[in-house]
Amino acid sequence: MTQYARLYGGSLYDLAAEENLTDAIGEQLKEIRVIFRGNPEYVKLLCEPSVPKNERTKLIEEAFGGQAERYLVNFMKLLCERNLLGEFAGCCEEFTRRYHADHGIAEAVVTSAVALSDAQLSALKVKLEKISGKTVELVQKLDVSVVAGLRVELEGKQLDGTVQARMSGISRKLNEVIV
Repeated sequence: MTQYARLYGGSLYDLAAEENLTDAIGEQLKEIRVIFRGNPEYVKLLCEPSVPKNERTKLIEEAFGGQAERYLVNFMKLLCERNLLGEFAGCCEEFTRRYHADHGIAEAVVTSAVALSDAQLSALKVKLEKISGKTVELVQKLDVSVVAGLRVELEGKQLDGTVQARMSGISRKLNEVIV
């Protein structure tokens, strides 16, 4: 994340907190980020220097003006005017980071070979909330190289209960044995 993303995303969060709009703007940021990911040509157009800035900001107004919070629309127009719309994803990350810090939320990335059931995810969430003392949001990733077990990243710590990690541990111990 760049310094611009931290500055602008943090400023948007401060404004949203002042106006009691953190939940609404946070949800809308997620939705707009999905739209931008699905329409890279649109983002490229909004970043195109050959298109006058007033036309680019008009496109943002037409697309989001009637649906998103006014502060968020103006924020995107500001990024566009300053040729920083490429920092939008980083701004979203900073906004989310600040929101999580203020609301006692921790994000846990769970990596497994197969998708976990809702019951498994729920049980894991309860255990991770006990460990961290925070509300946990789970993000599930699939990786066939895990083979079996789970790898969880929570607040900069990695809990590795995968077969791969256990095999590596056994291999290390065998290499340490003096024959």
